Amino acid sequence: MSQPARPRLAIIDIARGVAIVAMAIYHLCWDLSYYRFIPVDVGYDPGWVAFARSILFAFMVLVGVGLVLGHGDGMRWRAFWKRWLFIAGGAGLITLGTWFTFPDSFVYFGVLHAIALTSLLALPFLFTPLWLTGLVAIAVIGLHFSFANPLFNEKLFSWLGFWEVPPPANDLVPVFPWLGVVLLGVLAMRLVRGTRLEARLAASQPRTIVARVLGWMGRWSLVIYLVHQPLLLAVIVPLSMAMGTQETSRDMDFLNSCQASCEESGTTAALCAIYCQCGLEGVKRDDLWEPVFTGLVSAADQAKLDANNRQCSALIYPDLNSDQSESSGK
Repeated sequence: MSQPARPRLAIIDIARGVAIVAMAIYHLCWDLSYYRFIPVDVGYDPGWVAFARSILFAFMVLVGVGLVLGHGDGMRWRAFWKRWLFIAGGAGLITLGTWFTFPDSFVYFGVLHAIALTSLLALPFLFTPLWLTGLVAIAVIGLHFSFANPLFNEKLFSWLGFWEVPPPANDLVPVFPWLGVVLLGVLAMRLVRGTRLEARLAASQPRTIVARVLGWMGRWSLVIYLVHQPLLLAVIVPLSMAMGTQETSRDMDFLNSCQASCEESGTTAALCAIYCQCGLEGVKRDDLWEPVFTGLVSAADQAKLDANNRQCSALIYPDLNSDQSESSGK
């Protein structure tokens, strides 16, 4: 039978607010990195990766906590499905939007996708024995770190999380281990339910403006999650285009990488500079930035890269060009 919901715990809303602010900060810095306003690569820097994982951990724990707060006394199906459809719809919008903007690394199973699926999978554990909830949580997390198979490198299966090398995606939050993290949130809140600690948490109310704002953000965290990136990009992208930050930094990255690789082969620095400048002009001319930086090279792209390499090699090794001419004339 459906039961009325207990009063909201303001402290949980504040925690969600802190998490959404942290995520907005991370995404702001990721955008600034991607559009080359800052030199650090936020997507791969160990410190930033750890920061992103800690934010995700907080969100997924709070998913489990929220399930217990909303439905631990009995399923409120109307409220559950209303929220679930909103999350699933948001996940679909993110997939569609990133498909058009980042077709080679679009988000096919990101944070909202994971929240939608794990919310369903976690429902039985609102009512199972506590020991079973904890055991399954540990098993789900443990399997992620103890099993891997090349099969899960493919997008079709990667959402499960047992890959050896994940496929390219701007956000990928697999069921294993994150379902286990959601179950940890379920377990923690069920242990608190009906105790003096819950009463103390319920009595704790925000007294400062900052706490009230964070609480408000926590209550609207899903909406904020959906709109904050488009708003950030609406400012950063035009600014990057006006300042030329991405193009300038991208060119320098290409030239530095090419120069280092070329000199390692024993070619002089001066000849390498000529070769790499030629290569840069060819990449720009043939619009090959995406395959160069992602490594996803089609047969047509590879043909263009090979032709450009031969042309640039002939600049620094003239004999190569004459040999090719003689060969083609035979």
